[in-house]
Amino acid sequence: MANDLLSALRTYLMKLGNGEKSPQELAAALNVWARESGEAIKSRVEEEVKRSVFKMGFAKESDLKRLESELIELKKEIAKNNGAAKESPANKAPKKKESKAKGRVKK
Repeated sequence: MANDLLSALRTYLMKLGNGEKSPQELAAALNVWARESGEAIKSRVEEEVKRSVFKMGFAKESDLKRLESELIELKKEIAKNNGAAKESPANKAPKKKESKAKGRVKK
């Protein structure tokens, strides 16, 4: 990259010295070159970070959000099933029948 910069500067300075390019054209060309180089470096860094993160086994934020929503749904389903289990007749204790004798008064 440093060699590219030096090469580009030499070329543009020679053209500037020969009168082929104006200082404004030189500045504009260097600005474009710097922007394009910066974007290329950014792209390379992002790819390397993704590769490293994948190798280390880190989860992406999107994966964590998906798992969080799954967990919330599962908790709701468990709560719903627990509520239904409490209300089902199979789980209820049978009611004791009142004896008829209890209501009578002995004389």
